[in-house]
Amino acid sequence: MTDSSLVLVANAGDNSISVFRLAAESLERLAVTADLPGTGTFAVDTARDLVYAGVKGDPAAIVTLALDRETGTLTPRSRFALPGGSVSYIALTRDGSALLAASYGGDYGIVAPIVDGVVGEPTGRVEFSKLHSVLPSSDGRFVYFVSLGDDLIASYALGDDLMLTPVGTVAAPAGSGPRHLVLTEAQDAVYVMTEYSGEVLHYGRDRETGALELRSQAAAVDPAAGLVRGEIGADPVAHHAVWGADIHLGAGERHLWTSERSTSSLGAVPVTGDGTVRPVETFIPTEPQPRGFAVSPSGDRLVAAGERSTTISLYAVDGAELTLLQQAETGAGANWVRFV
Repeated sequence: MTDSSLVLVANAGDNSISVFRLAAESLERLAVTADLPGTGTFAVDTARDLVYAGVKGDPAAIVTLALDRETGTLTPRSRFALPGGSVSYIALTRDGSALLAASYGGDYGIVAPIVDGVVGEPTGRVEFSKLHSVLPSSDGRFVYFVSLGDDLIASYALGDDLMLTPVGTVAAPAGSGPRHLVLTEAQDAVYVMTEYSGEVLHYGRDRETGALELRSQAAAVDPAAGLVRGEIGADPVAHHAVWGADIHLGAGERHLWTSERSTSSLGAVPVTGDGTVRPVETFIPTEPQPRGFAVSPSGDRLVAAGERSTTISLYAVDGAELTLLQQAETGAGANWVRFV
């Protein structure tokens, strides 16, 4: 059973972050922090209770906020300007001493040092079309940037000086639109959710060199929905097109949970013993247009948000099954969720 913990939700439409306390089968909203324009991504340093939130504006920025776990309030500490445009994904590495970010609108990715919660000038920068996410290996030696526009994953070694050295790129299927990624606990595989083809791509990972190799792929979209393949620049709502979004590992890494926005559904992609992925068998309706969701560290709870909803849904997880426990008010345009 999930221990009491906090759940943070970014509400881009309300320019806010909601903080909830989770206790078994219910969520209690503790606080809402406003004045975070268009916030749609954040990362949490749990050891220091610091939140790094991406905000829009002129210039866009990454705002550091101090989290009070008792009250749920977030207090601004510092602000790092992003003249190249807002970021769509933020991650931390090296025990919270370095920040990684990817910018979809700015076509760039960065790594930057953090000292006492203050983000410093980037030590490394990469450029690819429509970068959508970035994650480090657990040991902080490698970094993986996902380019939706160029249909690739770019691998870099991260030096002690926080400089990036290219390892290589690995292709995703042409036009698939790779979006978000996860690494397994053993760090021997990377899984990527695609936006336009609605697939999960399985890449084997060499833990010594950081290199990736495509091993398997599987559909994560309901074939009965009659969706057409998505395209860059096309309106997925008007064309009833595939609109894949987020991906997270389930308990024991036997499934990969995914979200699809055109059908407002969640699916559990089966993962075999050797890491191979299989097509989703069951799709669960959820919050309208689910851009972001998260699975609890123990794997027995899932919280989903919807861009066209003001509520989040709390589920109990049992294998590939979800049971709705509660819907809780959060704010408009909810699009990013993390357990803390």
